[in-house]
Formats: sequence, C-alpha cells, structure tokens
Amino acid sequence: MLYLSKSRYCRLWQCPKMLWLDTYRPELKAQDDAKEARFAVGNEVGDLAMGLFGDFVEVTAKKEDGRLDLPEMIRRTEEEMKKRAPVICEASFSFGGLYCAVDLLKKENGGWAIYEVKSATHVSSVYCADVAYQKYVLENCGVKVTGVYVVTINGGYVFDGTRRLDELFNITDVSDGVAEETMKIEANLRTAEQVLAGGEPTVDIGEYCKSPYECEYWDYCTRALQRPNVFDLYRIGFKTALKHYFDGVTSYDALLAAGKVKNKTALRQIDFALNDRGTFADRDAIRAFLDTLSYPLYFLDFETMQLPVPKYVGTRPYQQVPFQYSLHYIEKEGGELKHKEFLAESGPDPRRALAERLCADIPKDVCVTAYNKAFECIRIKELAAAFPDLSEHLLNIESNIKDLLLPALFPDDPQLNYHNLEGVHNGSEAMDLFPQIQFMEPAEKETARRNLLKYCELDTLAMVKVWEKLKIV
Repeated sequence: MLYLSKSRYCRLWQCPKMLWLDTYRPELKAQDDAKEARFAVGNEVGDLAMGLFGDFVEVTAKKEDGRLDLPEMIRRTEEEMKKRAPVICEASFSFGGLYCAVDLLKKENGGWAIYEVKSATHVSSVYCADVAYQKYVLENCGVKVTGVYVVTINGGYVFDGTRRLDELFNITDVSDGVAEETMKIEANLRTAEQVLAGGEPTVDIGEYCKSPYECEYWDYCTRALQRPNVFDLYRIGFKTALKHYFDGVTSYDALLAAGKVKNKTALRQIDFALNDRGTFADRDAIRAFLDTLSYPLYFLDFETMQLPVPKYVGTRPYQQVPFQYSLHYIEKEGGELKHKEFLAESGPDPRRALAERLCADIPKDVCVTAYNKAFECIRIKELAAAFPDLSEHLLNIESNIKDLLLPALFPDDPQLNYHNLEGVHNGSEAMDLFPQIQFMEPAEKETARRNLLKYCELDTLAMVKVWEKLKIV
C-alpha cells in the first residue's frame, strides 16, 4: 500500500526521484544547517495563526517517545467535528494510506474550509498542490470541503506595538489553482506507487532542481559532471546553464570551444581555471580603489536577524534587524590594528543601543569599509529612519562607506578558518542563535554571547587581511 503525507506528496510533485531518494537513500542529502531554524519559524507562524479566527481547538497528540500519535489525532478530529467546533487545528485524516493534517479546518458555508498556513509572504504553486492533496484526502473521508485557502505573512505589515492577526496575515482563495492540481492527483499517486515499488528512477536534472525548493540531492544527481562546469560560472542564470547542459555543453573546455560564453568575467573564470592561473587581480583597479581610502580606516560588519513575526515597534516581517557589529580600525598609516564590538541583549529591541554605540565608535567623516556595502548601508539608513535624533551621524557614516566586495584571498589561513570557531560558523547560525539567548541559563548565555562575538570579529579581521593583501598586489 502507498503511504504518503502531504509533505511527501509535495516532494513527489516537485520530482519523483526526490521522493525515492527520501525513502531509500536519505543519507545522500547535502547538509542543511538552516533546516531546524526553518521548522522553528514555520511552527511559530503556525501556532500564531491558530488564533486567526478566534476560538479554536487543537487536536495534536504525541506518543511517549515524542512522535505524533496519528490515530489519536484522527479520533480527536472526528470527535471535534461532531461537536461542530468552529476551528480545528491540525485536523487529521487518513484514506487508503494517504494522511494529512490540516493547519486550520474551519466550519463554514455548510461544510469545512481548508486553511493552509505558510511562513512565506506570497502564494506558490506548490501550495496549491499541497491543498489539493488535502482536499482529495478529506473528500474521500466524506468531508464536504467548501473552501480552500492559503494563509501567508503580510510583508507590508508594520508592528505598532499591538499584534493584529488580521493585518499580519493575508488569506488567499486558491480555488482555481487547487482545481487545476486536483486533476493531476490520481496520476501523481500512480507515479508514486510505481516509483516507490522500483529501483532508483532515471530523472534528469531540470528547473525543478531549484524550484519551488532547492533540492538537497543536487550534488548527487550531478556527480557525473566534470568539476567545475557550466553551473559554476559567474552570474550565469540557472535556466541558461540548463540550456547549455541539454545542448551537451557543460565542461569549461566545451563551453569555450562552442563559443557559448560571452560574459567577460565568466570567460576570464574559464581561462584561469583551465590554465591554472591562480587568482585574478586587476592591479590598476585595485590601486584606484586603494587611493579612495584614507586614515583613520574602519572595517565594519553587522549581524542581523529576520523575525517572521515582528516584535519591535516599526519593524516588518523578515526585516533585517541588526543586533551586533564588529569594528576593526587603524588610526594612521603603520598604526596599531584596534578592535571594538557591540552585542545587544537578547530579547529587547537591539536597534537603539546598537545605533548609539555605532555613533560613539565611528566618528563623522572617516573612511569605513564593508564587505558588500549595500547591506550595511541599507541597515544604517533604516536605523536613521527609526531614530531621527541619530540620523545625521548615521547617514554621515553611511555616506563614507567603501565597498570591499572582493573574492576570498586567504583560503588556507588558519586565523580566518570559520570551522575553527565554536558554536557559530556563519551568519545563519548567528541569526538563529541570538533570539534564543534570552531563554538560556547564565552559563550557556555567556558561552553563546562569546561565540557570537568571536564570529563577528573574524568577519572584520578577514576584511583587514584583504585590505593588507591588496596593498602589496
């Protein structure tokens, strides 16, 4: 018998091979460090959306080992439907090995409406497939489905201190998309049976490798391609790279011979790779850039968090909220490398304290560098808009930032090896860790803050190293 949940159905919908690998070879997945954080975000949004229509009952049940107790959830769902509960959260149904839990099952129009909650800010076609599968299961269980909707985050919502769920969430009627997807369900289920009953299916790569979600099996499915290849080219669109792939032109040699690449930077990339030329350096451009720098010279890097449900007045869903920075600086040529840093308290709004310290640490009219300065500039402009009394100083800092967006020049420098750090190795980990510090015990909190400071400090130290390297090019 075929056993599918709505999430497994959506994996099948994206690519049948993905479902097969999930079932029989999950160890081939690439490591996804942000997976747990995404689940946490989804759970936070889902829990909040339960109250979207007022009173509700949740039927979630778990076994002693922590796994969901599906039979009990199905029993509770039947019981609450008989009671005509207005809203049932995680309403659970099973039909012929097909299982689903509806985020919000709402009693309306003489039947029941499905509301699928997503932490995204827009409706995707895969959401319609998800809801169509749920509708299929419910109708085969004898439920009259009178509406199908997707609930998403309203990206334009600005928190004013009072949370209003009707403003935070957008509700989209997806009847048309669900009707279209419903016509494909029977065929998709037959495909699932055939795929899971046999060996690894032969499925070539395609646009579905990156959409609607990036597949964790990409490295496995492209293992036969020469490295590097067309998919590694600088700023090549995935669809363009796929076209070359289907034309049978994937290696750098083949791309060059076929004249497929016109971008000068990509052509240089191919040339340097094929001829083992090392790292490219445009010396004239580097000298021109260095001539724009002056002492005292500052190196700035922010760490930010993106909350799906804004908790600070004046912020929007997923807004980049800075909570930390590292600042290396040299006051004069040949001077000592110095360092300052800031890490806000976890919990309260970190922006005001960070902005005040930034103004104290960076004088007006000094030269500041940042790696990809657009990010730091936007954050500073947002801080200036939020705190008008600091606006003049903040915008002065912003106007004097120079971009140090350059390739990594120190792949073997142990001092710059992020893997040697404890606890925090990249920006995603820093973003996930900071909001949780407020709930930690004192010793754990101290360790977490120390790890965040070490990580952010390494970011600006790397910038200093790049600048020092450029001076001798």
